[in-house]
This record gives sequence, structure tokens and C-alpha cells, in this order.
Amino acid sequence: MSTTTQNRLEGQYGKIALTGRPHPLSALTVVALRLVMGGMILFAGLGKYAYFGGESFDASGFLVHGVDPASPVSGLYAAMAESAMLLDVINVIIPLTQVLIGIALITGAFVRLAAFGGALQMIAFYLGGWEGAWLATFDSTLIYAVVFVALGAFAAGRIAGVDAYIENVRIGGERLVERYPPLRYLLG
Repeated sequence: MSTTTQNRLEGQYGKIALTGRPHPLSALTVVALRLVMGGMILFAGLGKYAYFGGESFDASGFLVHGVDPASPVSGLYAAMAESAMLLDVINVIIPLTQVLIGIALITGAFVRLAAFGGALQMIAFYLGGWEGAWLATFDSTLIYAVVFVALGAFAAGRIAGVDAYIENVRIGGERLVERYPPLRYLLG
């Protein structure tokens, strides 16, 4: 496919202007990243269900024994583990949202919402596992969180994804995202 327009990456932060031109393989890379991250979190979620060969998920092990005392959320996570009702909710929400985030990323549907959810989970896991040591600052969960944010920022669902079609659905002659502008924060 050929185009006469040049893509540019631009951003303004205070007095600093950031500009660049993406490589021709950028779109393919974003799709590959979306699929890999989608598969990673989908299978993490499926693995938490006994039906798929995993053990039934129980967050209490992480909340009670997996959180380092130096972590800024250790008290909060310990309190969460003490509430049986909240623990039951967490045990359903974590695997379910991981499966939904994975499906959304793989299909390219509601990618910004899925990326936001994935980033929130990774930040929660990151904070729980943080030991306070500076050498452990950049672990895999923080990197996953940044990748999820990047997928949302690049509107990865618009590239070979369902979001490109959803945004162009017409209601009363008007594009869906024009009629309901807040959807732009969920799609893309």
C-alpha cells in the first residue's frame, strides 16, 4: 500500500518538543507487540483457572506472603487479604480481567481500555513486589506496564484491529466516535 503523506511522531512537554518519523516496520511492530502482550496476559489469566490445567487462583498467597514489607502497599495488601469477601472478589476479578484484556488486545477491540487495565494490574503487581532496592526498580512487571501504556498511546487497535472498524460504524450518518467522543478514550 502506498501513501503520499508522511507519518510523524510529535509531542510537546513544557518547552521540550519531541519529533520523529516512524520506520516503515513500525505498524507491523505495534501489531506484533499487541499480539504478544495479548497472548501473554490471556494465557496468564487462563492458567489461573483449574479448567485449563492450572490450579484455582488464590490471591491470598501473594497478598500475605508475596508482598515485601518494604513495599509501599504492603499494609494495604495485607488488609485486603484479611477480608474474605474482598479476597473472593479479587480471585474472580484478576483472572477474568486478564482473559478479557488478552482477548481485547489480540482482536484489537477496545485496546485503550484493555491497555489501561493491563497497565493498572502490572503496576499493582509491581508495587507489591517492590523491595525498595534501586537495582530492582526496573523489573518485568514495570516493563509490561510501560508496554501496555505504549499500546494505548499508539492506538494499536486501529492497526489491523477491530477498533478501526468500530470507530467507523455510522449511526444516523455520523461516525460512532463523532457521535460519542468519549469512546475515543476506549478505542484505538
